[in-house]
Amino acid sequence: MNALEKIKLIDVIGSELQSRMTFSEIDAYFSAYGIPTDHQPSYNSKKVYVKEVLPKINNEIVIQIANELQIEHNYQNKLPTFKDTSTTFWKTGHLKLFISHLSILKKTIGYLKTDLEKYGISSFVAHEDIEPTKEWQEEIEKGLFSMDALCAVLMPGFKESNWTDQEVGFAVGRGVLIIPIRKELDPYGFIGKYQGFQALGKNVDQVAEAIFLIISKNPKTRNRIISCLVDLLLLSNNKKEALERINALKKINDLPKERIIQMKTIFTENNNLKDNEIIRYFNELTKQYNIEGVKIMDFDKVLETEIDDLPF
Repeated sequence: MNALEKIKLIDVIGSELQSRMTFSEIDAYFSAYGIPTDHQPSYNSKKVYVKEVLPKINNEIVIQIANELQIEHNYQNKLPTFKDTSTTFWKTGHLKLFISHLSILKKTIGYLKTDLEKYGISSFVAHEDIEPTKEWQEEIEKGLFSMDALCAVLMPGFKESNWTDQEVGFAVGRGVLIIPIRKELDPYGFIGKYQGFQALGKNVDQVAEAIFLIISKNPKTRNRIISCLVDLLLLSNNKKEALERINALKKINDLPKERIIQMKTIFTENNNLKDNEIIRYFNELTKQYNIEGVKIMDFDKVLETEIDDLPF
């Protein structure tokens, strides 16, 4: 990548970060890559800020950021892709979490997968998610190439397993968030810098919540999980889904206020959310940010407007 190509790629990165993050979120994101955040931009613009900071950063990190933001480019370090990128194991609209574990935990990881779904997280679990008619190694590779984050359940025998150790190595190479779950084994090697979550004495619900909170706080995944939960809430098909998604959003600290306003604006367009308990829970969320909530009669106003707009 020459100097002109780098400037053009940074311009696209700037536009993407400007649309997806606040100034403080960009700083947190840059800090995760070791990028200094003390620069004062020449103009009060997030895009200008990005365009003035990134030219000083080495090409490998710039390319890694572009890859993580899923920006198309043809420069070095771009990960190879499959001709057939179709997958059947990720749930639409969810954050994609690859769970690397030993087969002895098969049953427990199955329960964990189910619990994570209420937080807008779809998990790839090889023993469940690979169809018997497909080449299992290729499916694992598809999961590793398309994941947003990896969770490594560390226990005796984990690092001796060629498969789990390679899966972690793949995540390190891609630069995605790695969440070590400590179960009688501490993080080691390239993931030794991560403290991990201590799972001993915890139940599956507690581990699922801990994974979600790590994802919601890390700059590499924070915006992605917020976007997933907002969209999933607004598209909820039933009361159970809606309450789970509101409860998950309430656990995230300092939600962007514009996200709350966006939800409130579109909330009444889904008649599945027309329920007193759902509205009460949602209004508890808006109240935390000093935003007026919705009323059950607001759903009727939307319906009347829609009917009035129909051509005769």
